[in-house]
Amino acid sequence: MTEPSARRALRPPAGYRLAASVRPLTFSTYDPCARIAAGTFWWAARTPTGPATLALRPAGGELLAEGYGPGADWVVERADAVAGLRDDLTGFAALAAAHPVVGRLAARHAGLRMPATGLVFARVLRAVFEQKVTGTEAYRAYAATVRHFGEPAPGPMQPLLLPPDPTAVAAAPYWVFHPFGVEQRRADALRRAAAEAARLERCADAAEATRRLTAIPGIGAWTAAEVVRIAYGDPDAVSVGDYHVPNTVAWALAGEARGDDARMLALLEPFRGHRGRVCVLLAAEGVQAPRFGPKMPLRSFARY
Repeated sequence: MTEPSARRALRPPAGYRLAASVRPLTFSTYDPCARIAAGTFWWAARTPTGPATLALRPAGGELLAEGYGPGADWVVERADAVAGLRDDLTGFAALAAAHPVVGRLAARHAGLRMPATGLVFARVLRAVFEQKVTGTEAYRAYAATVRHFGEPAPGPMQPLLLPPDPTAVAAAPYWVFHPFGVEQRRADALRRAAAEAARLERCADAAEATRRLTAIPGIGAWTAAEVVRIAYGDPDAVSVGDYHVPNTVAWALAGEARGDDARMLALLEPFRGHRGRVCVLLAAEGVQAPRFGPKMPLRSFARY
């Protein structure tokens, strides 16, 4: 068995839940770049120092971080952030206590932490594919793209693939993505972001990353929020323009079956600084507004 190149023991807080905290880093159970297997979280990444795989596993009250590949030291040094252990909940308890629903969810999911990968483009890849399509369509496009550009990730967990090299994505013509169910609009947005990947990875914080991302044609506020919530662990990032989240927030916080972005932001305003965290808690609880009308149909742009 391949031995890790770097290792570190972390001390999570009491009640910490690894799977719940890192689940946003996986697109599905079958994500080719990240997965949870036998209680261990495996995460493949292109780090500033090279390809790497991070393994996080509970061990006797600790969280053992092991790194493989040229970027092993980088992922192990950042393992606490990836696990959500740098998540700053300062001030949230008081804000949560002011609303009965949020207070209950904060207590029920006290072991949930928000991860911060420190890597932007890998999340851009997923977020662009999620624009205005169903989750199933988005996952198919994401998985097919990863496999098309795929390189095996370091370490013993196979098959695990690295996220695509942004240089290769930027150089690919838009029609490469068409068989994956990605129309030219999203393909071009992804290719533009890939061309800017080096600058995006150097952003100092979520605010700078949001400015740079939204300056790229085809990337708006929704996509930027989806990216910075994970890349920087931004607890205030709200996905304005989402199909479901405004209704979920309106239903959970005000008992209203439907809400638009303006209503959502008004209801979340008392939690400023942690507005995104409230949305994360609602998702963790599985809160859904009542459904009216048919579901969005599955489509395949590859047939057009």
